[in-house]
Amino acid sequence: MPKSLLALTTTALLAAGTATAADLRIYPNFGEVRQTATITAGQVSVNLPANLYGTVLPDSLDLDGVNVSSRSLVQQANWLGTLEGKEVTLREDGRTERVTLVRARDLLVRDAQGQYRTVQAQNLAYDVQPPENPFSPSWQATFNVIGAATGTPTLTYLTRALSWTPRYTLKLSGSTAALSALADIRNASEQAFNVNAAELYAGDVQLEGNQMPVYAARMQTFDVAAAASAAPAPKVSSMGEMRGLYRYGLDGAFLLPANGSVSLPFLNPKITTFERFGVAGMGFSTGGARGNLNRGYRLKADTELPAGPVTVREDGRLVGQVNVDTTSANTAVDLNLGTDPDLKYVRAATATVQNKGTKTEATVVKVTYTLENAKDRATRFELTEYGVDGRGTVTGPVTRSAEGNVLVKVDVPARSGTTNGKATVTFTVTLPNT
Repeated sequence: MPKSLLALTTTALLAAGTATAADLRIYPNFGEVRQTATITAGQVSVNLPANLYGTVLPDSLDLDGVNVSSRSLVQQANWLGTLEGKEVTLREDGRTERVTLVRARDLLVRDAQGQYRTVQAQNLAYDVQPPENPFSPSWQATFNVIGAATGTPTLTYLTRALSWTPRYTLKLSGSTAALSALADIRNASEQAFNVNAAELYAGDVQLEGNQMPVYAARMQTFDVAAAASAAPAPKVSSMGEMRGLYRYGLDGAFLLPANGSVSLPFLNPKITTFERFGVAGMGFSTGGARGNLNRGYRLKADTELPAGPVTVREDGRLVGQVNVDTTSANTAVDLNLGTDPDLKYVRAATATVQNKGTKTEATVVKVTYTLENAKDRATRFELTEYGVDGRGTVTGPVTRSAEGNVLVKVDVPARSGTTNGKATVTFTVTLPNT
């Protein structure tokens, strides 16, 4: 007995202006849309308007929970194409006449005298209200399914229109530091979503092929937490780690508007350690240098921090913003916020050759830093010299990183009256010449 041929018949008209019910799985630069389909006799017919199809990775259209025997994807005529053979109104040179639309592709019309010509779109008027993009075609995906469903039939596709990122604010006052976070969920398409369930993923996920850019228009921000008339805002909670990705779940439904975004409270990180310092870095050399250090902040949090922008405020005043990479819990996060004119350094270096002409010949580079602090408080100076030969040896009150870089860390005293606080550090690097 042959297998029965079952199909799903669902017409999913993902039209702009109509919110589509869906579950979403959102990554930093794309998202997966999942919509339940109903089993009937026939086919699954999914119509994708141009403003949505342009954001979808075509090869990602799929049906879960069923055995698909075939799928076709065909471009459909635009709305204007449905008027071919019908009369429309043409206004030209102050005259109005009824003409027949012969071909929508190039706006070929036939007038009452039987003459053919092409016209301009802005000169046409219609008997019915056109959609927002009457010249844009749509695409129809059709699925055939064999056998009984193996689960809940679900239409899925990937789209570049969906993305999310955490947004942090570091608030500082004296020795007190607090970190807050929001999850910004963005929709750059003209399709709104009634989100039943959503998951957020943080980490590096690569997609191959069909990587098209998405350009957001008329982007609007909607703060769910601040909408008094809306349902309670869903809470974002950690669902643990999954193969190097951090996973978060939302415990309630919400509306993700077209060309808009939703911001939700995200995590509740507690700062376990925090410090301010001056920071500078340069390549190792035998020459001198001088300059200013940058304003640096270092913190550790009791939870992982997905990559995103951090806004820093001192006593409520904005002092800088910087992007940070994803870090695990209790890992140091360094923020470099720009030049600090109160923190200066002068680097002097001399090079000499020892044991010349022997197998142990080496170049000895003596480096001296003179550090100056114009602040009314003591400040930690941290300077890094990169590119020191791995065969070289370093001596002096410095440390060496696992990468071989030389790290200079000094607490420079505060300014006293009109005299800046100063400190001097000297170290040597011995480099074999053979």
